[in-house]
Amino acid sequence: MSAIFNHAVKFYGLSANLAAKAGNMGKEKSREMLFWTQDEYKKFSEAVMDKPMSYYAFEVLYWCGIREGELLALTPADFDFEKMTVSITKSYQRIKGRDIITDPKTAKSVRTIKMPDFLSDEIQDFIGQIYGIQPTDRLFQITKHYLKHEMERGSKAAGVKRIRIHDLRHSAISLLIEMGFSAVAIADRVGHESIDITYRYAHLFPSTQNEMADKLSNLRKES
Repeated sequence: MSAIFNHAVKFYGLSANLAAKAGNMGKEKSREMLFWTQDEYKKFSEAVMDKPMSYYAFEVLYWCGIREGELLALTPADFDFEKMTVSITKSYQRIKGRDIITDPKTAKSVRTIKMPDFLSDEIQDFIGQIYGIQPTDRLFQITKHYLKHEMERGSKAAGVKRIRIHDLRHSAISLLIEMGFSAVAIADRVGHESIDITYRYAHLFPSTQNEMADKLSNLRKES
């Protein structure tokens, strides 16, 4: 049903996927959410620095919080180094031995991400190291299997717990929450609905219940 509504949103002008808004029927089995602290990621990144392709791929995954398929579809043309942005407009899949470029996961996934200045410099340097690369060539011409292997290699070498590639996205989001950004701001950056950020990461947001009660008390006293 959700896939049908997605099709209608894309091709027939339906304003929203009603099935996505309603959510799944029944109780969804919760998955353990693993993530690295910034210190754990730093140890890991240093362990894979011996392979530039791996190092820069994980840098983009962690600091931008993008999905694996979004990373593997990136081309030099997607980067604007003057504005220090990267545009997410497509996703990469390997199906039956063929490289397939598709639309991103959802309409919300199409977005422009502002990069930290150090990451912009790193990627600009990386592109300069690749001989003959064209603006529309895939920047990271590797596979998901390669990334998984490098994730395991780096985790072991750094002595940090093993997490999935997708857990780097959780790590990026948890870092932004820790830094005090709102669910709406984070959702815009990572291509989620803000309600999804609120629901999935509610346990990471600091509780505001005491602050709310205190402000209501003060309001009553002042009236």
